[in-house]
Amino acid sequence: MKTADVAIIGGGLIGASVAFELAGEKLRVTVFDCRQPGREASWAAAGMLSPAPDSPRDLGLVPLSRESLRLYPEFVAAIEEASGQTAGYAREGTLELFSAPCAEADRDRRVAECRRSGLAVETVTLDAARHWEKAIGPAARAAAWFPEEGTVEPRALMSAALAAAQNRGVEIRPDCTVNGLTCEHGRCTGVVADGEEISAAQVIVAAGCFSSTIATGSELLGRYAPTRPVRGQMMALKPDGASLRRVLRSERGYLVPRRDGRIVAGSTSEEAGFERRVTPEGMRKIFDAALELFPGLAGAEVLETWAGLRPGTPDDLPILGPTDIEGLLIATGHYRNGILLAPVTTKLVGEWIAQGRTTIDATPFSPLRFAHQKPLARTAD
Repeated sequence: MKTADVAIIGGGLIGASVAFELAGEKLRVTVFDCRQPGREASWAAAGMLSPAPDSPRDLGLVPLSRESLRLYPEFVAAIEEASGQTAGYAREGTLELFSAPCAEADRDRRVAECRRSGLAVETVTLDAARHWEKAIGPAARAAAWFPEEGTVEPRALMSAALAAAQNRGVEIRPDCTVNGLTCEHGRCTGVVADGEEISAAQVIVAAGCFSSTIATGSELLGRYAPTRPVRGQMMALKPDGASLRRVLRSERGYLVPRRDGRIVAGSTSEEAGFERRVTPEGMRKIFDAALELFPGLAGAEVLETWAGLRPGTPDDLPILGPTDIEGLLIATGHYRNGILLAPVTTKLVGEWIAQGRTTIDATPFSPLRFAHQKPLARTAD
């Protein structure tokens, strides 16, 4: 029987980053991915690094997001050094624009809410905003400035994280489906992957929206990780002459600039099961929001369209931490924030594995908050 110190289910940015961290502690790590590693939610992301809450449900996530943003420069530097690749990290800030008739009041409420959460944010005049980004459209009536926010190129970061992990000795097994977990006497002892049993002292589930489909005996892992797919459609544009340096966003959408001049526009949030296809309605919604922010994109070339599956959870918060099965740890359900939360998730998992406790209170994100729910039965094959 093959053995590993740690088996990680899922080869996205979370799984690869955790593998990189644990391999640095001289642990033997194997990563299993049912497809090509890094080709799910991480590959589809825009790469906006923003701890600002999207809704009141996100307020409890802000402290964790702030800490992860603080860790980002060190996180990227370690991966770039170990891989020899660049991740496209930049910290240019974000302009959030408001266009409703009560735009200034909406902006002031938003600024007050973010400041109460400890976020750096300033009110700025539209003249100042347009001085920084001349492309801003006439629909904007008020603006707020988030100076500490940044961006990263997710596909470049994903490639670098996988290379960094492999350079530290991590075994990555693509196209390898984990059929279930092996458990004995209340302890997780490994995984069964493509019919082969692999023994592991620790098993970490980082399989995104697929986490809930993994079997533990006669039940599914949804007892601890009730994830579901939430489709997000995106497009990449090549501006015709105009340019953008900072992220622009509104309640309708966002624009994220790339170093090569491309602009990533997003996004939808749809309950569409495991369907990854783009739709005319989704593309129209994204393009309408993009043109309101940046009318100069009307003549832009559409370079690419795609859709990804975010791992949603019942309360829209990530699922992080040990379960009541010894040796089984969950690191999934990051929803819209997987790229942002990769550094802090990596730190937390490393501390759980090495010390059995963390320097950050992660109790609100424990998988045990769902454990009282009725387990999902495993269907017959």
